[in-house]
Amino acid sequence: MSNPSPELSAQLKAASEHLQQVRSEVGKFIVGQRELVHRLLVGLVARGHILLEGLPGLAKTASVSSLAKATHCQFQRIQFTPDLLPGDITGSLIYDPVKGTYSTRQGPIFANLVLADEINRAPSKVQSALLEAMQERQVTIGDQTWPLPEPFLVLATQNPIEQEGTYPLPEAQMDRFMMKVIVGYPTAEEELIILDRMASTKPTFELKAVVSPEEIVGYQAMVNRVHVDQWVKDYVVRLVVATREAAAGTGVAPELKRLVRIGASPRATINLTLAARACALLEGRDHVTPDDVKLIAPDVLRHRLLLTYEAEAEEVTTESIVTTLLSKVKVP
Repeated sequence: MSNPSPELSAQLKAASEHLQQVRSEVGKFIVGQRELVHRLLVGLVARGHILLEGLPGLAKTASVSSLAKATHCQFQRIQFTPDLLPGDITGSLIYDPVKGTYSTRQGPIFANLVLADEINRAPSKVQSALLEAMQERQVTIGDQTWPLPEPFLVLATQNPIEQEGTYPLPEAQMDRFMMKVIVGYPTAEEELIILDRMASTKPTFELKAVVSPEEIVGYQAMVNRVHVDQWVKDYVVRLVVATREAAAGTGVAPELKRLVRIGASPRATINLTLAARACALLEGRDHVTPDDVKLIAPDVLRHRLLLTYEAEAEEVTTESIVTTLLSKVKVP
């Protein structure tokens, strides 16, 4: 266990309280969806991109735009369509025939929060235009490289049932999303609140910014000061390695060999640790617990496992695989 300084403990508590204000502000517009809002905050402070999957009308886009308003971040929405070009995202060089020179026109990727709406409706070459931005946090236009603003977060949405005219995301791009969050229906009680708030031609409330982009950058740095004990690190590694052992028919769940084709990459280990640290920060704690890891593990791992054709035929999901591994990997 760590021995935090009183100053660090006070900073973590203040950061947690400030981020809870963001959650409360977003909650003025987004009813329920506590898990979704929590994951958005985790991604924001852990510098991790998020893929949101859910049926239409479940407030995926509204949640992102509300987060941007509550954090005073510059927000850009890119509607992915089959005719979209890479330059429509990153920007392009514009030729001036009078001066005989080129100038750079920056694309909508140059924002703090970028919503890639229905990302799987654009072909692979367009999806790949995001790779450099997501990994290196920079964009190359012509022979010049431009850094992206801080904080920078890509939030992509996709529809799980409408597959006609869509292009599956390449595995390399899927792996660059820290989390894949499944967005579900609200409860009946929550939907009644939604009805009372939103069944109007003109909503009567506005969201206000309760945190600045500069403060968010500070919280991102603070995540690195959240302590991860060696036994928690060992647990994270054993959990990720268990996904690969399952594919090989060894480890704690050899029976999963017929279902798992490829396990999670080392990027999963990194992202799971960072996300767990962010969870601890949101709770105002100076250290990560196994419960933080177990809480966030399904979101970090579900899109990194490739299943066999047999698993798909039996309608086995990566969610159930991760649940099985969490139950079998011993918690320290």
